[in-house]
Amino acid sequence: MEVFYTGLYLVIFSISLMLLISLGLAVIFGMMKVINLAHGEFMMVGGYTCVLAVNAGASLWLGVLLGGLVTGVLGIIVERLVIRFLYGRIIDTLLATWGLSLLFVGAATTIFGASGMGISTEFTNVSIGGMNVSSYNLIVCAFSIALALLTWWLAVGTKAGLIVRGTMQVPEVASCLGVDRSKVYMATFGFGSCLAGLAGAALAPITGVSPVMGIFFVAKAFITVIVGGHLPLIGATAASSIFGAIDGVVSYIYSSVTGEVSMLIAAVLLLRMLPLGITGRMKKGM
Repeated sequence: MEVFYTGLYLVIFSISLMLLISLGLAVIFGMMKVINLAHGEFMMVGGYTCVLAVNAGASLWLGVLLGGLVTGVLGIIVERLVIRFLYGRIIDTLLATWGLSLLFVGAATTIFGASGMGISTEFTNVSIGGMNVSSYNLIVCAFSIALALLTWWLAVGTKAGLIVRGTMQVPEVASCLGVDRSKVYMATFGFGSCLAGLAGAALAPITGVSPVMGIFFVAKAFITVIVGGHLPLIGATAASSIFGAIDGVVSYIYSSVTGEVSMLIAAVLLLRMLPLGITGRMKKGM
């Protein structure tokens, strides 16, 4: 029974991590069709902000919120200075965000050094089915689910979400109705960046932060969003569940490297069977 509980915990935790790191990209790439290769670096900014805030005396949760806020503001600045000139130019956007990625990594290395930084938490372990589990890991699972539900509600349950979805799908009609597309794009990119920052900040106590931490997350995030298909939130959630389950089970039985390889193989097979992604044939939703 302990083996079952251990495997179940690893699957749930892996699914939560996949969803957490993919939410911001689901908004920016899935909704806006902007290939943001600096997604991992936005997570890095959130992580560093959280670590610096906690080391300065702030609580962990204030550090996480500050990580999301600072990264969201940075995303707005990046959108105003760079991205807004490149909508519809996929290759140019890819090159620009790749350059931003290198810039952020270089800046972080110069300021903080090449070694990583971390923070400790006061959360203790809890016993589940005879297995000791970090209570903070369980909180991260709940945080991931809550963030996904909040994003879903904002997208489908608010007027702002309706305006964003309409602008992304039929921008010309939105403009005719008096919507300022420039502000909508700016706010959406900022929100997606904020989600990435929250993810990096929440993971800081678990993974630590370093200038190259984004490399370990961006590939998984892109695979998840691409396999999810054209409905970004539904697709990212479904793909996260599939890949998280595969990664959790295989990593538990064999190793973490084998789990990641298995996840990549599953992504290739899914795209081979479903070229338009998991939600490719769905007509409505997010």
